[in-house]
Amino acid sequence: MDRDLRQQLMDQARAEAELGWAEGGIPIGAVLATESGEVVARGHNQRVQNGDPTSHGETQCIRNAGRRRDWHQLTLVTTLSPCPMCAGTAVLLGFRRVLIGERRSFAGQESWLVDAGIEVDCLDDSGCMALMERMLQHKPDLWAEDIGH
Repeated sequence: MDRDLRQQLMDQARAEAELGWAEGGIPIGAVLATESGEVVARGHNQRVQNGDPTSHGETQCIRNAGRRRDWHQLTLVTTLSPCPMCAGTAVLLGFRRVLIGERRSFAGQESWLVDAGIEVDCLDDSGCMALMERMLQHKPDLWAEDIGH
């Protein structure tokens, strides 16, 4: 998967994150894609909207993908480094790759992914960083609630 395609997929994940923010939630989004770049599912954090602490961007995206047998061929694209729940789900399903927008505002459990043989790449995407900076500036209490502090 080349750099341009990775960026296009990240742009779609970031658009999902913006949807979550517009709904009053946390701006984290994800897409699930084939190696050729076909998006098979998308989702965004809906923890606030659903009142469900497991409704992270990645888990919503995976739920939207439904039953599949090709997880090991797919790339999970997420705007933020995955938390233990989301990283664990990625390991359980055995994704080929996890593409991360940014890890500066939150360093998730990427080591679990690497230890499981999943390729991990972080784009250090300025748009993803801006999403989290906005979140931390305008709704720090909501972020603290989401990460369990």
